[in-house]
Amino acid sequence: MKKLTALLATAGLATLLTACGNDSSAGETTKVTLGISGSDTTIWDYVGDKAAKEGIELDIITFSDYVAPNLALAEGELDLNAFQTISYFDEFVEEHNVDIVPIGSTVIAPMGLYSDKYESIEELPEGAQIAMPNEATNMGRALLLLDESGLITLSDDAGLTGTEEDIIDNPKNIEVVPMTSAHTPRAMADVAASIVNNGIAVDAGLNPTEDPIARESDTAKPYINLIAAQAGEEDNEAYQRIVELYQEEDTAEFVIEHTEGAQIPTFVSVEELVDYK
Repeated sequence: MKKLTALLATAGLATLLTACGNDSSAGETTKVTLGISGSDTTIWDYVGDKAAKEGIELDIITFSDYVAPNLALAEGELDLNAFQTISYFDEFVEEHNVDIVPIGSTVIAPMGLYSDKYESIEELPEGAQIAMPNEATNMGRALLLLDESGLITLSDDAGLTGTEEDIIDNPKNIEVVPMTSAHTPRAMADVAASIVNNGIAVDAGLNPTEDPIARESDTAKPYINLIAAQAGEEDNEAYQRIVELYQEEDTAEFVIEHTEGAQIPTFVSVEELVDYK
């Protein structure tokens, strides 16, 4: 299986992917390009191996952020992507006015609060600085984690995209330090704790099951991850088969084994996926 590593906004990406998503002539393979965020392709390699037995060649392209994979999909440089929650997806589509759609669910990957200085949230001192992602839905999610952990209280109308202004009680005077998601693990050296997305934590060598001093609920529907395609391609047979292969029981077992329980396979219909608000 071919694996490509994509740099952000590389000029040559479109050329490399000229043939993406086109069915080959009879007897040959169908090529499907899939974009993910992060460097760990193990789970998608597993799915790709299954797809190859059915004549589908899955080319995996890795990105280092949460923006480029959606833009590449919208521009036709990818056939599919799989890296984001449904709440982030909806916010991105609205903000960037791109014509992409969810076609299947994959996992819930709980966000965690990590510290290399303190072993519990109770140990966090007065005025502790906590780094967190600055993207709207990820920041809202991080604040909800702090609320769930009892460190702050958010207003009832904070919703999924709350900001610091929605904090109505902050007994430890926690200081929020927003930054790009990819920087949150490195910030641990300079702050009391850092809220890190699951995949980014894995890339940074953290264990999302054992290392967090606080971890969000694993049943939150807004944070189900998804596979996305361009609008109008929802019924593409090869794309739908990729979804089916991911959602098979053996893949679910492999996800749990590979991530040591850090990711929870969550297979729901598209109708249920989008109905989370």
